[in-house]
Amino acid sequence: MKIIVTGILGQDGANMVEYLLNNTDAKIYGMIRRTSNPNFVNCKSFLKNNRFQLVYGDLSDSVSLDNLVRDIQPQYFINFAAQSFVGCSWDIPLQTFDANATGVARCLEAIRRFQPNCRFYSAGSSEEFGDVLYSPQDILHPVRPRSPYGASKSAARHLVKVYRESYNLYAVHGILFNHEGTKRGEEFVTRKISKGIARIFHALNNQKTFEPIELGNLDAKRDWSDSEDFVDGVWKMLNQEKPKDYVLSSNETHSIREFIEKGFATANIFGVWNGNGTEEQFSITTKCAITNNAQSSVLVKINPKFYRPAEVDLLWGDSTPARKELGWNPKIPFDKLVSRMVNYDIDNF
Repeated sequence: MKIIVTGILGQDGANMVEYLLNNTDAKIYGMIRRTSNPNFVNCKSFLKNNRFQLVYGDLSDSVSLDNLVRDIQPQYFINFAAQSFVGCSWDIPLQTFDANATGVARCLEAIRRFQPNCRFYSAGSSEEFGDVLYSPQDILHPVRPRSPYGASKSAARHLVKVYRESYNLYAVHGILFNHEGTKRGEEFVTRKISKGIARIFHALNNQKTFEPIELGNLDAKRDWSDSEDFVDGVWKMLNQEKPKDYVLSSNETHSIREFIEKGFATANIFGVWNGNGTEEQFSITTKCAITNNAQSSVLVKINPKFYRPAEVDLLWGDSTPARKELGWNPKIPFDKLVSRMVNYDIDNF
């Protein structure tokens, strides 16, 4: 069996490769763009595995995708490559759409032309639901994106449906709610928080001053899971008898404020909120400051530049069908996800 996985330098692609190497006997072809200085930090565990091969391709280049599918003849094509950061999609909307939507069309075309029996996975997002009408959101919730990123993922979802129904391809689009982990990119808010906590933890231990973590909307609520749980769900989606789209989620929702509090508590740093609006701060408690001989007091503060032009206030998934029909069950709860990320960044600071 041969499997192409794109986006392997990122969190989901790397976790997918690790999962497939551990749970199948397949040869894995990991696709990356050819760049001058690729970052392989997420790929250390498998780069030298004899069942893994690095290949070059680009979602913006149909020739490279055609060549890969024609030459490899994969049984599965799992696409995690994307412009994956919602925040910067307002700055680069055309690139976001080209990678996330037109890029999916290029993958589907390559499969249709050169290996129509290949099973294709498209990585969707809860950002497709956007300005939600009801909670929790299930697979039937209307598409109502509020960002170029959400719009691009919505377009990809429709393309997958069209190719599935028009060309009889096995193609699925998973609606994945927020998922994090120790491989998460540093620009994402959860990793920004966990790395910031690690920085402050070490500053306190060495009795040095520290700068606060700067964030935007603290009250946005998200349905957070661990990426390692989600790649198992993706593989189960790809191995049904007939292709069908599913939601993957924890079925819980937590605010960014709660992530901050639990993260600092993991590091035995305790704070209190004070102020309102953009003046709100999370400051170290007097007791904790005395215990640690703290040289600074503010742990988190608001920076208005991190507010989105159009915020999605609440995302809360309903993955009941995936749990019942696929037998998928996430194993890492929210508290453990937070502690894993914080402890990892403290240990690897």
